[in-house]
Amino acid sequence: MTDKKLYWTRTISSFLFVLFMMPLGHAFMIIMEHLLQPPALHYAGFLLGFAGLAIVITGVFVKGDTRQTIFGLIGGLLFWTGWVEFLFLYYARRYGVQPEIVNGEVVTKPEYLILPATFGLWAMVMTLYLFGAQTGCNFINWWQRRLFGKCKHEIVAHPITRHTSIVAFMELNMILWTSYLLLMFCYDSRFLGDHHPITYLVGAICLAGSIYIFRMQLRRKSWGANIRMAIATVIVFWTPVEILGRINFFTEVWVQPLKYSGIMIAIAVAFIVLSAILVMKSKRENK
Repeated sequence: MTDKKLYWTRTISSFLFVLFMMPLGHAFMIIMEHLLQPPALHYAGFLLGFAGLAIVITGVFVKGDTRQTIFGLIGGLLFWTGWVEFLFLYYARRYGVQPEIVNGEVVTKPEYLILPATFGLWAMVMTLYLFGAQTGCNFINWWQRRLFGKCKHEIVAHPITRHTSIVAFMELNMILWTSYLLLMFCYDSRFLGDHHPITYLVGAICLAGSIYIFRMQLRRKSWGANIRMAIATVIVFWTPVEILGRINFFTEVWVQPLKYSGIMIAIAVAFIVLSAILVMKSKRENK
């Protein structure tokens, strides 16, 4: 029977925990760019990605669903920042990719302009998930039911070996990857453009989608499951945030962390406090 109880405290805590990671991740990368010069920046970025992968793998061996989730989430963010964003940054600079400039202002950095070239790789990974894995992801399950109908359990007969840390790691990176591809497609003036009505519609749909996922998250009793659902809630929610920031609807303080250091420090402190609370909760539940 479906649990109809709503877990507001853990859902809001999980949501804020993941939400605070988004601006902190942006700010951390920008601070590294300000403080380090090539080649030290690129070495640091590579080590950051390696550290993230090590944390994720360590999470496979720790005990407790919540702690494994946190290892996968934090490790996944460091992995994405170091081995995805910083590697794109390195090759964009190496081969002289120019940023997109509008009215004398950089609106898209070079590393993001070449990110859409990974669409084929994204489609390859998604093909594996759609045809080769039973999964708890509602999005993939929905597509499998639509594509395969009654034959779903014949075509997708077996689950991939499940390690909670790897699940959180892959969830974070796949949703981030999908979100970036979607945004770069919308921003591209040859397709839509950042002021196109469809771009605004995408933002509105994602906002509505984040509310829908949040409602599902409210029913997740386990801290680990709640945090993993929060990953989807936050990244889908962050899509309209990115679109509104793109059109200068508000100031993206995380893009200028040194200028808005007080706000960023407050977010960092709140994140640390929430992290400590989640760790204590996981110990109490022996998970």
